[in-house]
Amino acid sequence: MSNLPLLSPVVLRPGVVAPNRVWLAPLTNMQSHPDGTLSDDELAFLARRAEGGFGLIETCAAHVSQDGKAWPGELGVHDDAMLPGLRRLAARIKNAGAVASVQLFHGGLRATPSVSGLPTWSASAHEEPGTVTPRAGTEEDIARVIEDFASAARRCAEAGFDAVELHGAHGYLLSQFLSSVYNRREDRWGGPLENRARLIREVLRAVRAAAPGLALAVRLSPEDFGQAKGIDLDETIEVARWLAADGMEVLHLSLWRSALSTKKRPESHPTTLFREALGERVKIVVAGQIWTREEGEAQLAKGADAIALGRSAIANPEWPRIVHGLEQGELRTPPVTEDELRARALSEGFVRYMRNWKGFVA
Repeated sequence: MSNLPLLSPVVLRPGVVAPNRVWLAPLTNMQSHPDGTLSDDELAFLARRAEGGFGLIETCAAHVSQDGKAWPGELGVHDDAMLPGLRRLAARIKNAGAVASVQLFHGGLRATPSVSGLPTWSASAHEEPGTVTPRAGTEEDIARVIEDFASAARRCAEAGFDAVELHGAHGYLLSQFLSSVYNRREDRWGGPLENRARLIREVLRAVRAAAPGLALAVRLSPEDFGQAKGIDLDETIEVARWLAADGMEVLHLSLWRSALSTKKRPESHPTTLFREALGERVKIVVAGQIWTREEGEAQLAKGADAIALGRSAIANPEWPRIVHGLEQGELRTPPVTEDELRARALSEGFVRYMRNWKGFVA
């Protein structure tokens, strides 16, 4: 690695090379059209970060099935009608020199019937305040969603993307099956970890078969936090090992606060634990409140191959170029004004959404 480690290239798989190790995290932005097709606003936001020097650009969580749609303005990869927009997006990102990736997801019990127009289902009929209680998924539901993930990956390959990521974090469908809280099944999809991990493993294998040319990533929540209820650190490490054996090439750790050690083992940092478990073959990218070059390089020192920026990339679309002195400017930290956000290629809807993040918008 050079003396600018964050700017050195990283090979995700043969033929897929990120020009640097500073990536755009998948960010809910509420900017797609109501039918899930790409909007000019969403294209402008993602293209600005590609042109700002980010080495990999990942879309927001994009639903693979209509019944998995969780919020308005969510990008769709569930239908061939999405292909023209997806092609435009992949071409624009790649023309700027970045790797283009789509995050594939299904909301499960966190899908929204008023948005999707369809009932929700999950591992089990879990009741939770503020959500519609889903029905327990049938064998038919499970078989269909596996095929939906595979079809979505095939679409992404056809559109010209370089990579896809399975969203197995944050308490969405794949995470719900992994969870000892959300998954109360007593069949082959529930109970011991081997059964709870069956869905994400089957999805990964189906995606690998459907789109063999794409780099294949998985995002995981390492342990119980926020919506990722019932997730155990040691179980997640075991799941990561299984996924690596199944063909996962990139593990995306969603840490929320990447500076902190694990709750279960306060003497250990998650990046180090997963690096030790996976060896060198699988690339590890870490997200979680990374604002400075020093914070980013600290993750590389712990064993990460790349960092993924969320809020800091919203506030600083040229973050990689600024921190390495390739462009003049100072990094902005919140609160950021609405006018500054508009100048950074956020639409009115995205600016409104960012008001949900306490202290972000001035």
